[in-house]
Amino acid sequence: MSELYAARRTRLRDRCAATGSTAALISRPANVRYLTGCAPSGAALLMGPADDVLLCGRPLSGDPSEGRPSDDVRVSVLPTRDGDPVVAGADLAEKAGAVTLAVEEHHLTVSRHRALSQVAPRLLLADLACAVEAQRLVKDDDEIACLRIAAEITDQALGELLESILVGRTERHLALELERRLVDHGAEGPAFPTSVAAGPHSGRPGHLPTDRRVEEGDFLTVGLGANYRGYRCEIGRTFVIGTAPADWQIELYDLVFAAQRAGREALAPGVECREVDRVARHVLESAGHGERLGPWTGHGVGLEIDEDPQLSPAAMGKLDACVPVTVEPGVHLPGRGGVRIDDTLVVRPEADGGPELLTITTKELLAL
Repeated sequence: MSELYAARRTRLRDRCAATGSTAALISRPANVRYLTGCAPSGAALLMGPADDVLLCGRPLSGDPSEGRPSDDVRVSVLPTRDGDPVVAGADLAEKAGAVTLAVEEHHLTVSRHRALSQVAPRLLLADLACAVEAQRLVKDDDEIACLRIAAEITDQALGELLESILVGRTERHLALELERRLVDHGAEGPAFPTSVAAGPHSGRPGHLPTDRRVEEGDFLTVGLGANYRGYRCEIGRTFVIGTAPADWQIELYDLVFAAQRAGREALAPGVECREVDRVARHVLESAGHGERLGPWTGHGVGLEIDEDPQLSPAAMGKLDACVPVTVEPGVHLPGRGGVRIDDTLVVRPEADGGPELLTITTKELLAL
C-alpha cells in the first residue's frame, strides 16, 4: 500500500511543480488520508523539498478509524498539545528551504492563513485549490474494493433489520440498531447519521430519527451506509409496514422507482452529470412531482459521503469511468409520507457491463 500512496503524492507533487510550488501543505482530513493512509484529528501533511511529513497534535492512537500511515511518510508529533499542525508545517517548509508553499485555501480559516504568513514570512503562499479532490474523483481498484465491502456490510445490516419485528419500535431505536449492526459486520462506523423515517416522515431526505413509533400501514424509509477503511457508501430503501400497500403507495413507489432506474441507466463515461439528473427528474416532473425532488438526484462518494461529481441541473462536467456515485430520487407528500430509493454505483463503460451496482438489497416494494 505504501507504493500506492507514494504514487498519489508523486502525481500531486508533479502538479505543484508545474505551477511553481516547491512544497505543499495538505490540511483537509479526507485529502490527508488519501495521500498517506492516515488522518488523525487535526493532522496536516507537508510534502516538502526533502521528505513527506505527517504532523500530528498528539501521538497516533492506533484506532482503525484514523487509518495507518504509509511507511514512507515520517510522523512528527508536536511538542505541545495546543500546537497547530498546519502552522508547524509552514514553519518546517521554510526551514527546509521551500520558496513557494501550496496550501488548501478552501479549507483554511482566515486566522489560520494569517498565522502561516506570520510563522513563515519568507514563504510565498499559493492556492492549491481543489487539486487533491480532483485527483480523488476517479477511484482506483483498491478504493473500489473498499466501497464494495462497505456496500456488503450495509446490505447485511439492512437485511437483518428487515427480518425483525418493526411495528411499535421507534425511528430512533431502529436507527441505533442499524448502526450497531454496521459495526458488528466490520464497519468503522456509519458513513453518515442513519435515517429512519416512518409514516408522515417517510421520504424526507436526511430525516433525523424521532420517537415516532412504526405503525401498520406506514411507509418506512431507511437511509444508511457503512464506513469501511475510510470509504463510505449509501443505500436508501422504502417499505410498507404490516399490510399490503395501498393503491397510492404502489403508485408513488412505482413512480420513484422508474425515476431511479432512469438515473441508473444513464450512468456511463462521457455522459454529462446534469443529464443523469435530467432523466430522473423528468419522470417525476411528468407525473406532477418535479417540485418535490431536491436540488440533486445524486453525488459522488468515497472518503467523504458527499463528493464530486454532483448530479444536479446546474452540474458541469461529464462522468468518467471508475467514479462511484449515488442515484437517490425521492418524493415526500406532506402529511402522508413518501418514497426514497438510493443506490451506490460505479460508472463503467457499456463494454464492461455498464454501471456496477454496489448496494444490492431488493428494490421490490416489500410489506414487512
